[in-house]
Amino acid sequence: LYTDVTGDFVFRAKVRPNFRTVYDACALMVIQNERLWVKAAFEKSDFGTTAAVCVDTNDLSDDANGCNIDADELWLQIVRVGSVFCTHYSTDGKNFYMVRLFHLPADKTVKVGLEAQCPAGNGGLRFFSDVSLEHRSVRNLRAGV
Repeated sequence: LYTDVTGDFVFRAKVRPNFRTVYDACALMVIQNERLWVKAAFEKSDFGTTAAVCVDTNDLSDDANGCNIDADELWLQIVRVGSVFCTHYSTDGKNFYMVRLFHLPADKTVKVGLEAQCPAGNGGLRFFSDVSLEHRSVRNLRAGV
């Protein structure tokens, strides 16, 4: 599920996957094409934890697990200012913490949307709520405000 977005934005949602299998996740995604994209996910890791995860892809993927999260749900956020993107997580929807800040040479208009992920199992439930997309810039990318 996605929409085309032009320019700077703040994309946010509260997610709750029912973790069963490694890599089960709810994710926010920004996609230009299959070779240039980013996702912020609440994912079951191959270390047996659940974590705030960021993958950015510019021909090659760069995958990073952020903090391990001991909760059933999490807020995720992706912010874009020009060609710089930042992913964040929050446990309360108010205070967001940076997972990753990076440059991605994306076109001015990209696809922004939601992904329910289960690449290694037999599926499961993924819940998304409080989804918001604001067409605005932020002053502090690291803090997401």
